[in-house]
Amino acid sequence: MDAYITGFLVSCKGIPATVFVSVLSVAIGSVVGLLIALMRTSKNKFLSGISKLYVDIVRGTPMLVQALIFAYGIPEFIQTHLFYFKWANLIIPAIIVCGLNSAAYMSEVIRSGIQAVDKGQMEAARSLGMSKTMAMRLIIIPQAVKIILPAVGNEFVTLIKETSVLSYVGVHEILRKGTLLSAATFEAFPAYIGVALAYLLLTLPLSKLIAVLERRGKGSEKKIGEEKNKHVLEGGAA
Repeated sequence: MDAYITGFLVSCKGIPATVFVSVLSVAIGSVVGLLIALMRTSKNKFLSGISKLYVDIVRGTPMLVQALIFAYGIPEFIQTHLFYFKWANLIIPAIIVCGLNSAAYMSEVIRSGIQAVDKGQMEAARSLGMSKTMAMRLIIIPQAVKIILPAVGNEFVTLIKETSVLSYVGVHEILRKGTLLSAATFEAFPAYIGVALAYLLLTLPLSKLIAVLERRGKGSEKKIGEEKNKHVLEGGAA
């Protein structure tokens, strides 16, 4: 039993690195993803094509391969063709690759959120004299954010689990801690059970929180719909 407790406690030491990378990556993914989503919805074929190519490449290649390219491939390429280069800390390429990977998925989430907003909202904003950019910033995107919040939360939970691939590039996150313990004690089962429990410690509460927010969101939408129907009926009766 002590081996399992040790496996859990040692794995938990990797939680700060896992959470740090995940939070920054989702932040990067949200910003870059918004840019890509706007490019995808643009009428400019070049911008739309570039954004689609980016999404296809990132989603079509394993995150582990991307992490290896950023952590080891890019420094080697730069050193061979340009100048000496080495990452100050391997957590830097880890955050970059996770952020860019998340951006590809977030762009699709954001794009679907933008498309879910009633087209009449844009038409109404333009009729009031707003530019398309202003209408997107003040009217469309705020509404889209409310729609996609549960999906963004799910992406965060997914990214927490996917950061496990960073153990292969030397980042001391949860899996890396468990792997080092397994190598030191020659007890793989307790070590990796501890890793699994450490991930569950993060993902289960977040999943429950997202489910609650999703239910509240649906409840608010239902209430707004009932209010609209009530006003319509009252107007008809008048």
